[in-house]
Amino acid sequence: MQLSHFTAALIFATFASIVFGITQRSTPREQVRYGLKCFAFFVLGTFLGAWVMWALRR
Repeated sequence: MQLSHFTAALIFATFASIVFGITQRSTPREQVRYGLKCFAFFVLGTFLGAWVMWALRR
C-alpha cells in the first residue's frame, strides 16, 4: 500500500484531531466541534506549507 504525502497528512490529521477532541474537551458536542476545528487547521496548514514550499522552489 503506497500513500501520497497528502493522503498521509490527511490520515494523520484525522487521528490527531480525534485525540485532541477527546482529550481537550468534556462534552461530546464540544469534542466533535473541537475535533473538526483541529482537522480544518491541520488541512489548511498542509496546504499553506505546500504553497510555501512550492513558492520557495520557484
